[in-house]
Amino acid sequence: MKDLASSSPTVVILQPGYLPWLGFFDQLRRADVFVYYDDVQFDTHGWRNRNRIKTQAGAQWLTVPVRHGGLNLPRVMDVEIDARTPWARKHVASLKQAYARAPHVARYLPELEDVLTRRWERLVDLDLAVVDVIRGWLGLERRIELASRLGIDGHKSERLLRICRHFDARTYYSGAAARSYLDVDLFERHGIRVAWQDFAHPVYTQLHGAFVPYLSIVDLVFNCGAESRAVLERRPSDSAQISTLDLTP
Repeated sequence: MKDLASSSPTVVILQPGYLPWLGFFDQLRRADVFVYYDDVQFDTHGWRNRNRIKTQAGAQWLTVPVRHGGLNLPRVMDVEIDARTPWARKHVASLKQAYARAPHVARYLPELEDVLTRRWERLVDLDLAVVDVIRGWLGLERRIELASRLGIDGHKSERLLRICRHFDARTYYSGAAARSYLDVDLFERHGIRVAWQDFAHPVYTQLHGAFVPYLSIVDLVFNCGAESRAVLERRPSDSAQISTLDLTP
């Protein structure tokens, strides 16, 4: 873990996600303090409870069924998993089938399977546990906090600023999608620099034909193993020469 006492911390504030994509972990690796924004409104068509893997038939969604009926604009932290269907068993079966020939699946999938098949009630607990496993694979030890436990209120940019100030941040590292709403001047007036993620997706060896970007990071890990973090940190020019490998029968 980085020594926050001897540096100017970089803070990342990001909603939890299920089996997140590479860009999520790129933000995590750049953070000194990584704050899960777990008490904001749940987006029913977002990435909190789903992601994509690559199969013989192309990209496939893995979706955790959730129950939020009767809740008025539920927060991410309040959403419950719908246990009436064997979703975890289906997800594990899909992963085993899709990555049966991936060179590193035998090393990593059993640990992930153990996490997925536990009894989960809240979606946020599942999401955080899955990310903990994956960041362990990548060697990403960071200070992790939950926004819901900080006791910090406010709206939009104001609240993000207050969270950053809580950790004495000098840099707020944000996803590019926030450019349309983040009040950068507000941060600058308080001595906090806003840095934007400009993530160039690396190309790496995949199964099943032509390269498909923006999948769950398990696609990278199952295919590249211990080299996954190095791939994640590649410059675009380094990735451009990597060719895909079609191992389809």
